[in-house]
Amino acid sequence: MDDRFLHIWRYPNTSLQTEYPVTDLIICHGDFLNAQRNYIHENKHIDGFGSYGDIMIRDRKMYVAPTPFELTKGTAGLATLIVPDDLEPPPDFFCVGNLFRIEGDKLVSEYSFNLVTNELQIRTIKKINTGEKHCFKAYRCDNQSKQEVTMVNI
Repeated sequence: MDDRFLHIWRYPNTSLQTEYPVTDLIICHGDFLNAQRNYIHENKHIDGFGSYGDIMIRDRKMYVAPTPFELTKGTAGLATLIVPDDLEPPPDFFCVGNLFRIEGDKLVSEYSFNLVTNELQIRTIKKINTGEKHCFKAYRCDNQSKQEVTMVNI
């Protein structure tokens, strides 16, 4: 697998356990969460903050995407592979769902943060790919559950 794939798993979280067995797993192509590949992330900073003017503010973006567990039904407690529909799965996998995502009509093009009011403001632009449909397939190994995987209505 290459760096376009995410491995997302869940395990019970109790303080009394010393081992954490994986309860479910999704190996997911990154395009399922975000099909935009042309943005290049850069951390930036400014100097001059604070009462003495010697504090630096770092702009470190934090991206929080919904997990495939939030986007799909039929994945809890199972191991699932989600890939674009044009990728061939390994020979011992079978399809358990046809999934799709549709691109929204707006793209955040800039944001600003007011250090006095603590307000975050954004500007958006109309997307070129508005309404574009991205198709994916969900697969499982031959010896796994045949439970169907579907999208959750968001």
